[in-house]
Amino acid sequence: MEVRQIEPKVSKFDSFKLKIKKFFDNRGEGMLGTLFVSPYMIAFFVFIVIPVLMGIILSFTAFNLIETPKYTGFNNFIHLLTADEKFMQKVIPNTIVFAFFTGPIGYGLAFLLAWLLAQVPRRSRTILALAIYSPSMTAGVAMGVMWKIIFSGDRSGYLNAILLRFNIISSPVQWLTNPQYLMPIMIIVTIWGSMGIGFLAMLAGVLNINPELYEAAYVDGMKNKFQEIIYITIPSMKPQMLFGAVMSIVGTFNAGAIGVTLSGTNPTPQDAGQLIVTHIDDYGFNMWEMGYAAAISVVLLIMVFAMGRLARRLFAERD
Repeated sequence: MEVRQIEPKVSKFDSFKLKIKKFFDNRGEGMLGTLFVSPYMIAFFVFIVIPVLMGIILSFTAFNLIETPKYTGFNNFIHLLTADEKFMQKVIPNTIVFAFFTGPIGYGLAFLLAWLLAQVPRRSRTILALAIYSPSMTAGVAMGVMWKIIFSGDRSGYLNAILLRFNIISSPVQWLTNPQYLMPIMIIVTIWGSMGIGFLAMLAGVLNINPELYEAAYVDGMKNKFQEIIYITIPSMKPQMLFGAVMSIVGTFNAGAIGVTLSGTNPTPQDAGQLIVTHIDDYGFNMWEMGYAAAISVVLLIMVFAMGRLARRLFAERD
């Protein structure tokens, strides 16, 4: 005679608890990871995503911070590209010149310094890396005050004092108010303070390359340091190169306020140092045309995104 085993009856509540237990057993690690990154996700959404979306919305309006925003369609963008003479004749050319020198040249200098530091002993490398990196940690206002003392237009300015002492000039030069000198000084100051986290990433990338790769390459016929950089160093640190490129692009387009800090006025003298960032500040906080300033910000966002995509195509890993 066959005896059937009677299974105990499971209540709905016990079944629900079992399902909950299985859910957390299967996804516990994922839930824990989500819990750890949630503060950053919330901050990113509140301080990045929402302001960007609000800026895009405001770019289609006329808004002066007092009256209710009025929808104007693409009028702000049309005016920016067709009627804003300062933007097309001064801001865009200045931005191109500024970005060319502080972007590619600053990026190449960061890589060169990282590679040179990798060749020196560890203790000296640490001191030199800290000295090169420290300007990027200096607040923009403090950095501007220091450089304003150096380029001061009177005899007490360091540069004028040196040039007068050696009879190179006969009278003090107004370095920061003369349109001829303002842009070069902006480029020098920006490059000096641009060796930040991108530079450290490149230094880490160079130091983490396996030395056996160089030894094998020299055995196979590599002859000099230049070939070493082209065929071993750069291909082996593409992630760090990409990160450095993105940081350089973002820093270049955000560093335009240095012209206002140095010259003390916005717009800068004869618009010689007027860049997209300062053009936004001029319309947003001097003229209170927030809708138009938001439209310029959207154009800047598109430019940064396009340059970032280009950098990704150049340095991203390919399968």
